[in-house]
Amino acid sequence: MKNTNNIKANQVEIPRLFLSKSFLKIIGILYILEFTNTQITVDKVKKTIKDNHIFNNVILVSRPRIIKVSLKLDMSIIWIDIWNAQSSAKAKSLINRCFNIGSYIVTIHGMNMNPEVPQCKNCWKWSHATDIYRIYGARYAKCSSSH
Repeated sequence: MKNTNNIKANQVEIPRLFLSKSFLKIIGILYILEFTNTQITVDKVKKTIKDNHIFNNVILVSRPRIIKVSLKLDMSIIWIDIWNAQSSAKAKSLINRCFNIGSYIVTIHGMNMNPEVPQCKNCWKWSHATDIYRIYGARYAKCSSSH
C-alpha cells in the first residue's frame, strides 16, 4: 500500500507571487575597461552582478544593454531588467545603492520604462540613432565614414 500523504504533498503546488519587471540603470561604469583597452561586455556585466552581494536573489529578465554616454566621454550606461514582486521590493532595495567595479563606484537608479538600445535606420547598426547623421552631417561620428 502506497503512502498517499507523500503523493498529495508532492502534488501540491507551491504558491508563487505574481512577478513583474523592474527597470534599472547603472551609471558610472567605464565603456573601455581600465588597463585592458577593451570595451565592456555583457558577460562582464553579468559576472559583476552575479558576484556582488547586493544582487543576491536578483534574476535578470533579459541581457543587460550597454550604451556609451557620448562620443567624447568614456563612460557607459547599463540598463538591466529584473524580475520583481508586485511590491517592487527588490528594485526598491537596489535603487540608489552604490557598489565598486574595480576602482570605480557605480550607482543604480530606477527607471520608469525600458529605453531599449537604438538602431540606426541608415546603416542598421546598434547603439546610435538616425538623428546623429543630422548632427554630424553626412559622416557618421564613430567611424568617420559616409552613410
